[in-house]
Order: sequence, then C-alpha cells, then structure tokens
Amino acid sequence: MSKTFETLQPYLDKAMAFQTARNLFEWDDQTVAPFEAADYTSKVVGIISDEYMKCLINDDVRKLIKKLSEEKEQDELTDKEKAIIKELNKTYEQLESIPPEEYRAFNELALVSNRAWTKAKKDNNYEYFAPYLKKIIEYKKKFAGYRAKKNQDPYEVLLGDFEECFGIKELDVFFDKIKSEIVPLLKQISKKSDTIDKSYNFLKYDVNKQKAFCKYLSGYLGFDFNRGVIAESAHPFTLDLHNHDVRITNNYKENNLESAMFSIIHETGHALYEMNIDDSLTQTPVGSGTSMGMHESQSRLFENIIGRSEAFWAPIYSKLVETYPENLKNISLEHFLKGINKAEPSLIRTEADELSYPLHVIIRYEIEKAIFAGDADVDKLPELWNKKYQEYLGLTPTNDAEGILQDIHWSYGEFGYFPSYAIGSAISSQLYAKIKEVMPVDEYLKEGNITPIREFLRDSIHKYGATKNTNQILKDITGEEFNADYYVEYLKEKYESLYSL
Repeated sequence: MSKTFETLQPYLDKAMAFQTARNLFEWDDQTVAPFEAADYTSKVVGIISDEYMKCLINDDVRKLIKKLSEEKEQDELTDKEKAIIKELNKTYEQLESIPPEEYRAFNELALVSNRAWTKAKKDNNYEYFAPYLKKIIEYKKKFAGYRAKKNQDPYEVLLGDFEECFGIKELDVFFDKIKSEIVPLLKQISKKSDTIDKSYNFLKYDVNKQKAFCKYLSGYLGFDFNRGVIAESAHPFTLDLHNHDVRITNNYKENNLESAMFSIIHETGHALYEMNIDDSLTQTPVGSGTSMGMHESQSRLFENIIGRSEAFWAPIYSKLVETYPENLKNISLEHFLKGINKAEPSLIRTEADELSYPLHVIIRYEIEKAIFAGDADVDKLPELWNKKYQEYLGLTPTNDAEGILQDIHWSYGEFGYFPSYAIGSAISSQLYAKIKEVMPVDEYLKEGNITPIREFLRDSIHKYGATKNTNQILKDITGEEFNADYYVEYLKEKYESLYSL
C-alpha cells in the first residue's frame, strides 16, 4: 500500500461505517420499524447521510484522489487499490456537485416517501403518495442536472448510476429488439394460454408452511444462514452490510404459491453474489456487486433459467408436494413445470412470466424517460401507466395498487433502476450458454448439486466485486461483450417448445 493510499484509508473507513449505518436503518424501516417512526428516524438518516458526504467530499480527499491518479502514484498501487480509486472517483463525481443540504434533505425525504408509498399501496390511494413523488422527482431532476455533462440527457445520468455500460442509445436498441422479437411470440402464445392449467397455484397455501419451504429453497441454493437472515417486507429486496451480513426479505400471499417461492430464489441469487465477494474487497468502495445489470443477472439466472427448469425441481418437487399434499397430490411434476412456465400477460411485474416480463420493464423505462424529458405530469402518471399497459400487454389495471403503486423503487428515487432487470435477464441467458459449455448443468441439478454452478459464478463474477464492469466480466467469461441474441434465442426456444409452436 502506498503512503498516500494509507492517508486516504481512514476517510474510506469512516465513509463505509456511515453507509453501513444508513443501510441498517433502511433494513429496519422496511422490516420491523413501527409505522410512525419514519418522520423522526428520517432526521437520524439525514445526519448520517450528511456525515457520509463530509467523509468524502472535502479538500483533503480531493487532493489525495488527485495525487493517487498521477502516473507515479499509480505505479505504487496494487490492482485492488487502483480499482478502489477508480470507484471512488465515480462516487466523488456523483456527490461533489450536489449541495450538502440538498443531499441531506433528499435522504430524509426518501425514508418518509417510502413510508407514504407503503400506506398508499395498502390503501390503494395514489393521490396520497403523489406529493411525495413530486418532491422526489424534483430532487432527482436537480441532482441529474448538477451532474450532467454538456448536452447530456439527465435520464442518462441516472441510468449510469445502476449500469454504466448501458445508456439510452444502447437500451433503445435492446428494447427495440425485444419488442420486434418477443411481442409477436407473446401474441401467438396468448391464443393458446388455456392449454396450460395452473389453477392449483391459487388455492389456499398456509403462510407458515410457505416460510419454511422458502427457507429450505434458499438454503438449498447455498444461502449461508450464519452470514445472512430472511425477514418480511412489503416488497422483497436484498441488502448487505458486508459479505458476512447479507439480508433478504420476502412477502407471502396465501392464495399464490409461486409468488414467495420465486421471490426467495430471486433474492437468494442477489445474496449469493454479495456473500461470495472476496474478503479483501468487502467494506471497501468495490466491495459490492459491479452493477445492477450484473446483479439482476444472478437473481434472474437462479429464478428463471435454473429455478423453472425440470432438472432443478426433479429432486425436490416431492418435498413441495409433501408440504401441501391436499393441493398438490394430483399435480404431477410435468403439470407443475408447465404451470410455473406459463406465459400470459399480467399486471404485476414481480409475478410476470419470463416472456412478458421485459414488457413490464419497457413500460417503466418509457415512463421514466417521459418524466425526465418533462413530458409527464406526476398527477396524471396513473393514466399514462394504464395506457402503456393496455398498449403493450392488452390489460388495464383496475386500481393503483396493481398499477402504478406496485413497485417500491420510485419512493426511494431509484429512477434508472428498472432497465437493469431486463439487462440482467439477457445477461443471464448469455452466461448460461457458457455454463452449459463448461459443465453438465442438468446432471448436477438432477443430483441436487448446486455447488459447481455456484462456484463457477463465484470464481468468474462474484469474488471480483466492483473491480470489473459488466462488459469486462462478460468478455472475460464468454469472449464477447453484451449480446442480447442469447436472450431472444433462449426465450423463443423455450416457449415455442412449451406451446408446440
């Protein structure tokens, strides 16, 4: 370690501690905190956010970063230290242009806004949430404006916070491909949706039994309960304090068997990423997943490509039947597999089938672009949302809870996040094509052996944290950067076979 980096280290450690504290408050707020806590806890979060900013945005750190960027200093740095400086530069650029008082106020608002969203969704009342959303959007527009380079679209700035390899141009090309290839296939399949019966899924399933089976599923995939916990929240999510404290949540619906099962598989995919980051990187600026696109590739790989396969369920389906014998005793594995893979347009993104899922993302992407281009009125967003759902999926939400209020992301100001889900789905197909080349995946899954798959992901993706970006990881593993053709081919092959097209 260079002497200059040694001087920088205490600032990094202090910033990490404040960020960890902020994450812990977020976890608490969404899981066990009482409803009326938010207005008061938000002040604490505001102070912590302010101190976090002060740790990094000051003259001392500015000088150290500048010095460490010099060629002479770079020669003395390890690869890990170089990666940390690169990541720190990005964080510095994100924060330095934002007035500290506005940064603090936004973080206070986000906690209160999220609580307002929770109430609005529960009460099916968008008008209650709208004033908070307006303030969140105003802040995000200002922050994006402060940070935007000359002639840069403000929304482009926000997209880069979640996936630096994909801007508006790349996403437009990607989504145009999805629309041209997948929409016609979905229309074909919609005419045959009645050929698959999944009425069993909507019977009554005891929630306590769901919790037990979901815990089993997570452990089966490799979740380490000595380094992680599972709790409940209105919207499932994963949050880490470091690689030895990774927390996931789930949500259970008594009349929907699939919902919690595939949510826990999804979140476990995220958790494995964080748990497998190398110990030398955790609690540093590069000690988390490299991007939300790559992160979502891990959760979507486990949730869909692996988690909805025959090979995955072959050794464990009997355990599910034993858990719910009255509902599933006459449902064969073949019947169950068709049910969990049935493609049918629906209103809820998190419960959408693989084929229609990217359309849910496209809807949100187009709405977000409109918001930041000044072409969308917050008060009329439900109308725009419903219009988009009718256009893309042929469905119109009957209420705001199953429409514009269904997702948590905007309440925290996470504009630009949604495209990561579709990017991640596409990356998962690209990665899976490579995994099939290097190991007999189906054989391992039928044996109940997840370890080789998990170790491959750990050694080629997870352990590197944020020291490589998405395209660098893909290039190292597959020999090429992002290629959506794998995704299109995967979806076509799977659903043309399932529906005998």
